[in-house]
Formats: sequence, C-alpha cells, structure tokens
Amino acid sequence: MILGALWGSFANVCIYRLPDEKNVVSGRSYCPNCKNSIVWKDNIPIISFFKLKAKCRNCYYKIPVQYLLVEILSLFSFALIYFLFGISLTTLFFWILYLSFVIIFFIDIKHFIIPNVITFPLMALGILKSFDPNLSYLFPNFINSLIGGALGYGVIFSIIYFYKQVRKKEGMGLGDAKLFAVIGFWFGWISIPFIIFLSSVIALISVIPSLLKSSKQMSSEIPFGPYIIIATIIFVVFKDSMIDFIL
Repeated sequence: MILGALWGSFANVCIYRLPDEKNVVSGRSYCPNCKNSIVWKDNIPIISFFKLKAKCRNCYYKIPVQYLLVEILSLFSFALIYFLFGISLTTLFFWILYLSFVIIFFIDIKHFIIPNVITFPLMALGILKSFDPNLSYLFPNFINSLIGGALGYGVIFSIIYFYKQVRKKEGMGLGDAKLFAVIGFWFGWISIPFIIFLSSVIALISVIPSLLKSSKQMSSEIPFGPYIIIATIIFVVFKDSMIDFIL
C-alpha cells in the first residue's frame, strides 16, 4: 500500500510536468506558486496533505485536491491488484498500466492532450508481454494483440478522418486513436468494439446535464481519454460476463 501511495505521488509529478515537457525524474518537487522546493517532511504522500491543511508551508497556496485523490486511488488500486495477482509479472504490468492511465486521465481532463511519451511505451509493452503465455488470461497472445492494436488505431483514425472530411474541422484527436491502439495491444481485438461503445455511452451520459443547461453544445470540445479509460476498466472487470452476454 505504501508503494502505491509513493507511485501516486510520482504520478502527480508527471501530471504536472509532462504537459510542459519538463523532466519528471530530476529536480526536487516545488510549489507551483512560490517555486520554493518542498522539503521531504512536506512531501509524504497523503499525510502531508492533511498535515499542511492542503496549503503550501511558505505561501499558503491551496494544494489541489487532485494530489490527494491520485495518491489515495493509487494506494488502494495497487493493493487490490496485488491481492488479485500476488507477486507476479501480471501484477507489475497492471501496476504500470494503472499508473499510466491515471496520468493520462488527469492530463487529458486539464490540457486536452494524451502524451506520446506515455502511449508509445505502453504500445511497445503491450506487444512484448503478449509473448509470455504464463500471464493472466486477460492478456491476449501475439497475433490477437497485434490485430487489436491495428484495429484500435485504425477504427478511431477512420472516424477522425471521416469527421474531418464531412465537417471540415477536427473531431477526436490522434491521442485518442493511440490510446485505443494501446488498449488493443494490451487486451486484444475483442476489447475494441466493447470499449468504443462503452466510452461513447459514458461520455454521452456525462454531458447530457450540461447540454440540458445549455452550458455545452454538441460541438463543444471534451476530453475523451478519461471515458476510454473508465470503459477499459469496466471491460477488464466484467470481460467474461460481457462476452458471454453477446455470444
């Protein structure tokens, strides 16, 4: 659990620095407002947030609750993954995927981008792990993984291209296509239609209140990455039931 909280703290560093293309592994953490370095005792995951009452010790800048949320989610998610898969490569792979998803989720919400520095390594890892037949049944073999990655990217790229030709403007971004490629490489081709459908439904449900209040229009830009990630988690958890229901 401690490991999960620590990695959650690292995820927060990535969420803050990656959009500005800053180095995430060197340099001490600092307050984004006063730029003073954060001493170790103020950088303890979860504990420091409450100890400092969510404020910088130096300038009293309010620390976003996102920092606490990411660390708590990471703590429990790492513990749950370990409980399900024990000490194994499967656990390591799911830890890496979870951490990457958290980073993508919050960056896309705030900046409307999905960094290549996250998706490209995930694609490579998704292919490499498919050569190991001893991993979880949730992971496909090499051929299934390869088809899944190509299908995931190809379908979304086709939608993007078609929308641009018809509407003469951008719809989804290529970051979403790359994220679907990641999912295809990790969970095989069968995951793609389920996750496309689920993410679209979840996105529609989430924006309906804003549409009714007229605070958004159908053409308004929304970050789609978080919906893809939520749909992927649902698919992984309920994969067998969903496939059995369809077949």
